[in-house]
Amino acid sequence: MRPPGRQRDDDPEIGPPKRKAAGAPAVVSSFRHGLGELGVARTARVFAALNQDGGFDCPSCAWPDPGHKHAAEFCENGAKAVAWEASRKRVPREFFARTSVAEMDRIPEYDLGRLGRITEPMLLRSGATHYEPVSWDEAFAVVARHLRGLDDPDHAVFYTSGRTSNEAAFLWQLFVRAYGTNNLPDCSNMCHESSGTALTAVIGSGKGAVTLDSLEQPS
Repeated sequence: MRPPGRQRDDDPEIGPPKRKAAGAPAVVSSFRHGLGELGVARTARVFAALNQDGGFDCPSCAWPDPGHKHAAEFCENGAKAVAWEASRKRVPREFFARTSVAEMDRIPEYDLGRLGRITEPMLLRSGATHYEPVSWDEAFAVVARHLRGLDDPDHAVFYTSGRTSNEAAFLWQLFVRAYGTNNLPDCSNMCHESSGTALTAVIGSGKGAVTLDSLEQPS
């Protein structure tokens, strides 16, 4: 399943190198990603609040908070991440009715993501071949039944995406700690585990030792 005109990994589109990687061309390119997912009005509204006081933090990275902020206080990858998260596209329940789990497994992850957002809980019952929509009450009941069935809260792991918004992550960890565990790995933590261990052994810190001031010093 591949959208018409999409390039394959083994057939990349090659063009002349860009002369600029920032400035106005980068802003224009960033807004182009938003327009395709959000439309004109929503792109302007969402991007205007991105990494701004009173707005929201970019879910793609740890963008610094300078004292003086600009109108476009984000990078192109951040714009892509926000546009993908705030997309107007929705996956209808008809898709799950006609597409089995085995068939979805053969669809590239990129194409699954491009289908849009899920708007209601979906449940794969034991022995079933298709996801089916269920009410929020039933979804919470299923989760509660499994959590209550554990002998120890530490037997549960509450995995989440490192791109989750700060607000959602805060509420998530409150729930998990109230349940009785701090097993809260995310994709960033798991990806950085090996490099963090190596850095700690070599330089005594699991994070990079470079500061923003270092960038202004001669090499």
